[in-house]
Amino acid sequence: QVHVVESGGGLVQAGGSLRLLCAASGRTFSTSVIGWFRVASGKEREFIAAISASGGSTLDADSQKGRVIISRDNAKKTVYLQIDSLKPEDTATYYCAAYTGRTVLGSYRYYNWWGQGTQVTVSS
Repeated sequence: QVHVVESGGGLVQAGGSLRLLCAASGRTFSTSVIGWFRVASGKEREFIAAISASGGSTLDADSQKGRVIISRDNAKKTVYLQIDSLKPEDTATYYCAAYTGRTVLGSYRYYNWWGQGTQVTVSS
């Protein structure tokens, strides 16, 4: 299993950037896909990006391509999500999650372990 904890959220101005962190622990981290999701008020859970266990493969949601960068440092057991050109519509609680596997998938149904979330608020 993998225990994940998000951090890095906060209040930012539209057009700015933010770097979120997902700190992980557990022996299976090195074999786990890590994904980022968000939940905005009144909306369903939305996939943002995910990264393979090795860090060699990434998957970005079509709506986020070119605006997010997901990376992984297995030595530090940390996954990062860089979000650029933030918009008020990005306001949400962001979660990282994990599952053990090789294929990078964007459906929340595959993810077994979830963090507590970190709030991102983007002002106009």
